[in-house]
Amino acid sequence: MDLKQFEQTKFSMAEIVRSAQAIDTKDADLQSASRELLTRLADDRFNLMLVGRFSRGKSTLINAVLGYPYLPTGILPLTSVITTVRYGSRPQAVLNFRNSGLPREIQLSQLPEYVTQQSNPGNAKRVAYAEIQLPVELLRRGLFFVDSPGLGSSISENTETTEKFFPEADAFVLITSFDSPISEEESRALHRIRQTDRILFVIVNKHDTVSASEREQVLEFVNERLAQYSFLRKPQIFSVSARQALEGKQSNNDESVESSGIGEFEEALFRFLTEEKAEAFLVNIHDRISTFLSQRYSHEESPEHRVILEGLLARLQEIWSPARESPNENAAASDDGIGEGVSVALEKRTGCLICGQILEAVFRFLSKYQYQLTIDREVQQDHAKRGGFCPLHTWQYENISSPYGVCASYPALAHRLFSELQELASSLDGQELRLDRIRRLAASQETCPVCQVRIEAEKAAVGDTAKRIHEIAHSQTGSVPACCLVHLAMTSAALGKGKPMQLLLVSHAQFLERLGEDAQRYALRHDALRRYLTSEEECRASQLLLLMLAGHRNVSAPWQIEFLL
Repeated sequence: MDLKQFEQTKFSMAEIVRSAQAIDTKDADLQSASRELLTRLADDRFNLMLVGRFSRGKSTLINAVLGYPYLPTGILPLTSVITTVRYGSRPQAVLNFRNSGLPREIQLSQLPEYVTQQSNPGNAKRVAYAEIQLPVELLRRGLFFVDSPGLGSSISENTETTEKFFPEADAFVLITSFDSPISEEESRALHRIRQTDRILFVIVNKHDTVSASEREQVLEFVNERLAQYSFLRKPQIFSVSARQALEGKQSNNDESVESSGIGEFEEALFRFLTEEKAEAFLVNIHDRISTFLSQRYSHEESPEHRVILEGLLARLQEIWSPARESPNENAAASDDGIGEGVSVALEKRTGCLICGQILEAVFRFLSKYQYQLTIDREVQQDHAKRGGFCPLHTWQYENISSPYGVCASYPALAHRLFSELQELASSLDGQELRLDRIRRLAASQETCPVCQVRIEAEKAAVGDTAKRIHEIAHSQTGSVPACCLVHLAMTSAALGKGKPMQLLLVSHAQFLERLGEDAQRYALRHDALRRYLTSEEECRASQLLLLMLAGHRNVSAPWQIEFLL
C-alpha cells in the first residue's frame, strides 16, 4: 500500500460514516459517534520526532530530507520551543504563544528571531511552539516533522520541553554524531523512548568527517549501546552526512546525495510510513467503524435503517479487502516517465489559461465598444439590427456599463423589437405562430459581436497553448497551462498525436486527481469540525474543480437561446 492508496481508503471509510450519520439526523448518539469517527479520520497525522543534543544536526537533517534549508541551523542551541514542519499551500511560519489563543503568521526568514537563543534568550517572547508550513509533497499526506530543542544545552528547560512531547510522537529519530556518539543526555532520551514502545531510527551524523575505519568503530559502539536498552524492535542505524545530503540535493549532485547515506534512511522511513503506520491506523479505524455499524444494526428497530446499515457493512468489507493488498498494482503511472518534472500552472482568476485570455480579450472589446454604443448612432443601429448581444455577453456588458449607458444605447433595439413584434402580431390572422420568427429577433453566437471576439481569442489562445506544450515536451521541464475540459479537448486536437498531447493529458489527469484529494480532505475536516487544519488549496478545491470541469462562468454560457424556445 502506498500513501495515496492509504488516503483514498480513509476517504472511502469517511463516506461510509457520513452515510450512517445521515440515517437519522435527530439521533444525538448517532451524530456523536459518527463525528468521533470522522474526527479520528481527519486528525490522522504522523509525528516523527527528532531528538538529540544541540548541534547534532537535527534541523539540517530535516532540511536534507525536504531538499531545501527551510529550518534555521547554527551552533547556538534553540530556545525551549518545539518546531513542527507540516504541509501548507505556501511557505510560512505560524507562531503559537503561551497564554494566547491567537497564532501569528510570519515569514520563514523571521523564524530565527523567535526560536534561537541569540534572538529569543530564555524564550522571553513566550513562544509555545512554532509551526512551519511548506508546499512539499512529502508532507501533504499527514507527515509532521517535530524538531525538538537540543538535549543537554545550558538551557535546562530545553530538555524538559523535549521530553514532555514524547507521548505525542509516533516514531523517533535519535541524531547523534561520529565526534561524540551517544552522550549522557541521549542515553537518558533512549531510556524514555524505550518506555514508549515506538519505533526508533538512529542517525549517526557527520560521517564525512571521519575515515572508513573510524566510521565502522563508531557504528559498532552505537550498536552495542543500543542493545543495552532491550528495545522490542531493534532500532535501525544509519550513517549519514546531513550537510552533504542537503548540498547535494540543492546542486542536483546525485553522487553527493548517494555518498551522504540519506537515501537508505529515507527509504526505511517511507517504507515504515506506507507499510506499518498506514496498516496499523487502518486496522484500528476499520475495527472501530465495523463495531459502530454492527452495534447500530443490532439495536436498530427500523427495517429500512437496518437495510442501510447492512449495506454499509458490506461496503466497508469491499474497500477493506483491496486496501490490505500490497503492492498497489493498479496505481496509475505515466508511460516512459511522461509528466515527471512537469506541473500544471493555473491562471489566477479563471483556472484555465485559455478562459483567462478570452476574458481579457472580451473585456478589452467591451470597454471600447460600450463607449461607442453610447455616443455613436450608427453603432446603435447596427446593435439593434443584430438583436443586441447574446444573453451571456449582455450581462457582461451590464457589468462594465452604467444605467446611463444602457439607457443611451438600447432604445434603438427596444424600438426595433416593438416594430417587429407589432408586425408579427398583426400578420397572424388566426394562423399558427412560427416560433423561429421570434427566435430570429434575439442575438445568437453568429450575430453577437462579442461572440466573434471570443471565438478569435479562443483560437489564438489554443494555438499559443499548443505551441507552449510542444516546447515543454521537448525540454521535459516547465509548467503546462491549465485547461478546462472544453479547452483541453481543443488543445489536444491542435496538438495531434504524439508526446505533447500525452504530456497534456497526463499532467491534467494528475492535477485533477490532486484536486479531488484536496476536496476530499476539505469535506472530511469540515465534517470533523477541523476546518482550521485545511490548507489554502483545500479551501479553494471546490471552486477549482468547477472551473476545470466547466470553464469560467463568463466564458462558458450557461444556456443557449435555441434551447429556451
